[in-house]
Amino acid sequence: MKNNYINLAAVGLLVGATTFSCSEGFLETEPQGQFSTVGLANPQGVEGILLGAYAMVDGFGLDGQSSWNGTIENWVYGGVVSDDAYKGTDAGDQPEQSFLETYDFQATNLHLRNKWRAVYKGVARANDAINTLKQVDEVSDQRRAQIVAEARFLRAFFHFEARKMWRRAPYIDDNIFVLDDLESSKVPNDREIWPDIEADFEAAMAVLPESQNDPGRPTKWAAMAFLAKAKMFQGWNQDTGVANTAKLQEAKPLLEDILNNGGFSLVPTFEENFLVGRRNNEESIFEVQYSISSATTQAANEGTTLNYPYTDPWGCCGFYQPTQNLVNAYRTSADGLPLLTTFNNENVTSDEGVALNAPFTPYQGPLDPRLDHTVGRRGILYKGYKIHNRDFIRDQAYAGPYSPKKHVAEPAFFGIGPNPRLSANNYRIMRLGMVILWLAEVEVELGNLERARELVNLIRTRAANPEGFVPRATQGADRNDFTIVEGEPAANYVISTYNQPWTDQGVARQAVRMETRLEFAMEGHRFFDLQRWGVAAEVLSQYLTVERTRRSYLSQAQFQKGVHEYFPVPLEAIERSFSEGSPTLTQDPAFP
Repeated sequence: MKNNYINLAAVGLLVGATTFSCSEGFLETEPQGQFSTVGLANPQGVEGILLGAYAMVDGFGLDGQSSWNGTIENWVYGGVVSDDAYKGTDAGDQPEQSFLETYDFQATNLHLRNKWRAVYKGVARANDAINTLKQVDEVSDQRRAQIVAEARFLRAFFHFEARKMWRRAPYIDDNIFVLDDLESSKVPNDREIWPDIEADFEAAMAVLPESQNDPGRPTKWAAMAFLAKAKMFQGWNQDTGVANTAKLQEAKPLLEDILNNGGFSLVPTFEENFLVGRRNNEESIFEVQYSISSATTQAANEGTTLNYPYTDPWGCCGFYQPTQNLVNAYRTSADGLPLLTTFNNENVTSDEGVALNAPFTPYQGPLDPRLDHTVGRRGILYKGYKIHNRDFIRDQAYAGPYSPKKHVAEPAFFGIGPNPRLSANNYRIMRLGMVILWLAEVEVELGNLERARELVNLIRTRAANPEGFVPRATQGADRNDFTIVEGEPAANYVISTYNQPWTDQGVARQAVRMETRLEFAMEGHRFFDLQRWGVAAEVLSQYLTVERTRRSYLSQAQFQKGVHEYFPVPLEAIERSFSEGSPTLTQDPAFP
């Protein structure tokens, strides 16, 4: 992955080593400037190729491809396509995203093509590392085993991304892949690849150490967590929403092992999971590493570069705006519990129609404090920069008054490079909070409701820590001036644990799923959670029924059950898979 933790000095080698990348896989153009594989068949070359595989973890690194198309943060595919976020900005910007947001899924959408290219480029590089290693004798047995384990972890990681996106995704391993043979990657997508993904994670877990000297390299615990996640994705029938308890029972001991023996702990406050100064903290299991300096921004978090407020000090670009539905989800009852079924019956006050300098009173009802670490909203201090107002928004009439927040670096880490929208704020793709809530999901389906309640309360207790509340701030004479009111929270934060026994499985299931949304909103997971639970059609149809009254461009949007849970295989991938006169890839039958 792109960072300065995994020996960036070696990346110089990759400039040559990855020149051959134009021949890696069936989506690429004609081969250009291939690098001799013989020249890389040495210990340094193998390490360089492995670094090339890490460089694809953030989904960026292909010529002619915008960083947000393939990004691992999945803010388009997991956020904009869900009930968490609108595309944002204005109507004419990035129309490919507008099609996805309105469930007009087309095999010609360039965003889908580029996501495919990104994940299968990563697969190719992981396979190349393994195959080149086979030609090298001057590597110790211990290091050889670990190189293979890291490469197999990465290969599973990339295939996992593909399988989330596409119901029909091909699996390509080192026995199939030949760097210099374009035909080798033209394999059919005619079988389920979850077993292959699990096998790679299991093999990596058996070899990887419990800790790594280089942050960003996977550990045994990271492999175990992703193996458990793969099982969680198979834990429900996605047509009926009925639990596959056999798969959930397989996930349970893995999740318990991580929780009890992994040495991880929840950070004291929710916000710490989104601060540059708290990267690779005690809650983190696997992070996409980013870095930035005054000399280079090439390793920064470029995948989110569009998702910043339109005002200074960022100045662009206004994408990925939270929905009113998401904001309403943070409403609580008077006793501090989520409103599981009625949260969207009342709107948290927005500032639509209120001029920049006009008086505005933020919503006074009880709220979960995680809202203001997730969403920028008027009258609330925005991550220590200034008080949020309508000047944060490019076109409020189009996409509403809210801004994304979690990925934004705090002021102490702002402005290190020339682009104000780039920082070293890592993407926490796997952390202990996820493990805890997955285990709670399992316990609900297995009938252990009180254990599930205990696990959810671990998350809610951390969220209720007043040390982590956003403070109240008052506007100064200058737009960028503010004064923090010591000891006063920014809103009426009321949050409590579930103190009554859980006796109804259906209600417990709702509670766990709501907690998952509140904890991980705007992190690119929401659509895939709805997908794996088998409830995407139900939830998103209800969402659209209301959102059509709020956002006129959603008036014709329709989510079709059995179709829109996955994306179509990119047409270009099918066309480039021709072998012996016919394509080896076939389209998902949901997209005739």
